[in-house]
Amino acid sequence: MIFAAILAGGTGTRLGMGVPKQFFKINNKPLLAYCIEPFLKVDLLDKIIISSPKQYLNDTQELIDKYFDDNRLIVIEGGKTRNDTILNSIYYAIENGADDNAIMVTHDGARIFVSPKLIEDSIKYACEFGAASPVVPAVDVIFQSKENNKLTKIPERKHLFHAQTPQSFNIKKFIEIYEDLTEDEINLLDEAMMLFYLRDEEVYLFEGDSSNFKITRPFDITISESILGD
Repeated sequence: MIFAAILAGGTGTRLGMGVPKQFFKINNKPLLAYCIEPFLKVDLLDKIIISSPKQYLNDTQELIDKYFDDNRLIVIEGGKTRNDTILNSIYYAIENGADDNAIMVTHDGARIFVSPKLIEDSIKYACEFGAASPVVPAVDVIFQSKENNKLTKIPERKHLFHAQTPQSFNIKKFIEIYEDLTEDEINLLDEAMMLFYLRDEEVYLFEGDSSNFKITRPFDITISESILGD
């Protein structure tokens, strides 16, 4: 089975809109609805799990019911952290038929311009390599500072990439690694691929899409409005 987990468990405080950003509307449609649409075009997906902050579970379910009629869509409670939210989605998958070969596709609910092809590529490479993530090359020089804003290193740009989602992985392998992590290592987890990296497991990096950006700040809304038009 192949499960998708759309991570919409945050409250979007950096966006400054007063409500979680997944409910903010462009052209009278919530951002979360835009994000879900490409996933519904991927027939490979058995279930599409939407995480939500506890206090917005009913609102999220109402949004799903208003804009979609697809029994693959499931709303669950998100966790306190991104990692907790991914785990909640994994446990749902395990309780609902995930076997040793099951794949989980995790995606930021704030990346509304993801394409069905990117989702399908992520699944394909996870099936082949065990874990996969889309990336785009870093276009700016990156400065590293470990000493109070003092420049300490300039990594070679040709080796640097920006990670995107959807990131996909074998669920059984994820759980095996997670159960082997120390508490300190668990505290380092801020995305699924970090877990595989910590145990030197292969993560296949494939070509992402520059339009697949994450809506984080007000200017990102302006860009999104321009792309979506009236």
